Amino acid sequence: MAEALVTFVIAENPPKRLDKALSLNVPVEAALSRTRLAKLLAEGAVKVNGVVVSDPKAKIAEGAEVEIAVPQAEESHIGPEDIPLDVIWEDDDLIVINKPAGMVVHPAPGTPNGTLVNALLHHCGDTLSGVGGMKRPGIVHRIDKETSGLLVVAKSDAAHQGLADQFAAHTVERYYRAVCYGVPDANDPRLRGVKGVNFESGNIMKITTHLARHKTDRQRQAVLFEGGRHAVTRVRIVEPFGTPAVAALVECWLETGRTHQIRVHMAHAGHGLIGDPVYGGRRKLAEKAIGANGIAAAKSFPRQALHAAVLGFEHPISGETLRFEAAIPEDMAALINALSVKTG
Repeated sequence: MAEALVTFVIAENPPKRLDKALSLNVPVEAALSRTRLAKLLAEGAVKVNGVVVSDPKAKIAEGAEVEIAVPQAEESHIGPEDIPLDVIWEDDDLIVINKPAGMVVHPAPGTPNGTLVNALLHHCGDTLSGVGGMKRPGIVHRIDKETSGLLVVAKSDAAHQGLADQFAAHTVERYYRAVCYGVPDANDPRLRGVKGVNFESGNIMKITTHLARHKTDRQRQAVLFEGGRHAVTRVRIVEPFGTPAVAALVECWLETGRTHQIRVHMAHAGHGLIGDPVYGGRRKLAEKAIGANGIAAAKSFPRQALHAAVLGFEHPISGETLRFEAAIPEDMAALINALSVKTG
């Protein structure tokens, strides 16, 4: 297999560990992420002063000469598929997609094809560089199959690492629109008794819990207060529906990004999303409050009413601040309209 040699000298005051020194000193143009460097270390592709070193904890000194043999990126085992994509932004390093509901992000045993990754492999073609040593798009975050909206994907290893760092630091701006049962209002006395729920100024509901995989249902997430992973969601009412109000369009934004976070947090607060088959349930709405059309629309809505509407981040290569918005899709717009207009 063809290889490219990356050579450089360790600068002054290097970290004590080799892996950290490599990450700090490797040339930016080499586009080698920390994960990729760790893999190359383990594979014996790194030489220090002419000697192969594979221990990431090995000591390194200022002035040491490093040589990394980087294999040519392999073709992905995932096949390209000609699936239309709604591309919001694209350059040599990343692509922003408005994903439709019903599309899985990455192939899995149950969905080996028809995914966003299959579509991206076809769309990007030869413009993909080796992400992690393979010609493939770099998935740094996901949205659920039945959630629509914005997703950023890396096309280069350097962009992948830069985006991953921003997601890990919780600096990425992510706003969702959702339609939920009930109205999450600070004046609701019930919410004062829900653990992990409190209100900030401006009638913003803040949900703070831990999340982990459910003990008996591995497809679900469960709210915990010990163990699991820290999760914070904020929710603002955009428009209440009904007289009296029995549902609402809300805006949710993430301080953390855990699996199913908005869906499980809203259900925990007693405001599950309309159409959510896992957490939302099929709650009965009062016809007198919402009208027959509203009842029918909520009852028949086929997916969780959740849309990733806003995505903002710093371009990992240029440093430019980017912010994108995607309009609410037609199915959710029709649901909102039906809930807004009481006809009987």
